[in-house]
Amino acid sequence: MKYSAPRGTVDILPEECEKWEKLERILRTVASNYHVKEMRTPIFEHTELFNRAVGDTSDVVTKEMYTFEDRKGRSMTLRPEGTAGIARAYVENKMYARPEKLTKVFYMGPMFRYERPQSGRQRQFHQFGVEMLGIESPYVDVECMMMAITIVKALGLKNITLHINSLGDEESRDAFRAALQDHFRPVLGELCSDCQTRFDKNPLRILDCKVDADHPSMKTAPKTIDYLTESAKAHFDKVCELLDMLEVDYVIDTNLVRGLDYYSHTVFEIISDDPKLGAGSTVGGGGRYNGLIEEIGGPSTPGVGFAFGLERLMIALGDEDEDSQGIEAYVMPLGDEAKDVAMQIVMMLRANGFSVDTDYAGRGLKGQFKSADRFKAAYSIILGEDEVKGEYVQLRDNSTKEQKQVAFEDIVKELEKGLGL
Repeated sequence: MKYSAPRGTVDILPEECEKWEKLERILRTVASNYHVKEMRTPIFEHTELFNRAVGDTSDVVTKEMYTFEDRKGRSMTLRPEGTAGIARAYVENKMYARPEKLTKVFYMGPMFRYERPQSGRQRQFHQFGVEMLGIESPYVDVECMMMAITIVKALGLKNITLHINSLGDEESRDAFRAALQDHFRPVLGELCSDCQTRFDKNPLRILDCKVDADHPSMKTAPKTIDYLTESAKAHFDKVCELLDMLEVDYVIDTNLVRGLDYYSHTVFEIISDDPKLGAGSTVGGGGRYNGLIEEIGGPSTPGVGFAFGLERLMIALGDEDEDSQGIEAYVMPLGDEAKDVAMQIVMMLRANGFSVDTDYAGRGLKGQFKSADRFKAAYSIILGEDEVKGEYVQLRDNSTKEQKQVAFEDIVKELEKGLGL
């Protein structure tokens, strides 16, 4: 029987992993610069966590989750996003009781949603996200947005614009919710069945519907910022003021709503017109969620965060491989006797911190030089019968093609000298 990867999943092969590692290094470097620490949570959680945290009216919960029963009949779900798990861990481990009021963490790993696979979007996908918990402040909102922008710029993306909106506080949302219901009620029968379901539970989700996106009522729908309370408006105005001060280009996009139910106040997306992604492509986004921690049993704790799909960021990173790193030395044994000594040299060099490989196939010099080229080896270490007897090797600089004899005991010193270590 022939096996293949399940639909919506992909194998990341060794030659592709180097690019993934480069992306992960960039993300970790930016996180370190912003003093954001890594946090790791389980890949599956109790299903109820996502029903409560993500919201039972979102498409993620109603259509896309991978849910199963364990052997004791408990409902478990592969995580469809990262924020809910971070929130659960924050509450369970009483992180709100730590001396520093603001907790800043990031997560990175696989997520699972049952949706139609397409370029940059799979059923098992990878996500990088940041959560800043504990302080309700427009300054923290802007710090979060600036970190997201820094990541996108570090990837070399051009022509990026920050889109922002405010969903307001609970009072603002209640007023806006009532206005939306008044607006859509006369045309409710013309909308899709999902929107009709959302009408009572969460009419805000109607604005995010792709089926009815071109319906005339969408263009004339109420705007969130017209229903902000005085305090919610002051929060949003300060966000805009800070972005102006930092000379960040942004657009107030009143059509912007987030796909998950826990958002409030500031929401944002980063849009790119870079040819790598295509005009008007969303790179990532996030926003504030002040009620989430309380919703899952913790104390009232404000939070703000964002997430990027790593597959999208991989497209942004491009296909250039000029930075692809080779090994430092390739050991080339010629003959059975040389193989034993070659293995000793390989292990000795690795113990001294060098990146090294060797030939185990018993090929000739020509075939081994081809491997050294493929592996982008800085040096080749050639070892034949004469070299074994004389206890030396031929050390070849693969960039200059210069070659010299080096005694066994001097190999480390010569490599360090040649590599500038």
